Amino acid sequence: MVDVSLTSTARISDDVVFRELEGEAVLLNMQSGTYFGLDAMGTRIWQLIERHGTLSAVRDELVQEFDVEADAATRDLLDLVGQLAARGLVEIEA
Repeated sequence: MVDVSLTSTARISDDVVFRELEGEAVLLNMQSGTYFGLDAMGTRIWQLIERHGTLSAVRDELVQEFDVEADAATRDLLDLVGQLAARGLVEIEA
């Protein structure tokens, strides 16, 4: 698993295609052929990564938009971004 923290910046990999379908999304890494599905919350996180990049800003917006504690949002965000990075869907900068 890739080391990810709130001070990290996530950048969507150039080889990734994103398609949203009824609030959920599918990601495809064109280079590796890897598919990855996102539920509604994961889809929103992906959109916020596109907008902000900085994971602390993504977490802050999640806390504002949803009825979620900062600790829970942080844990879920870092877990998802770690999975995305491990599959080559995002690149992490410290």
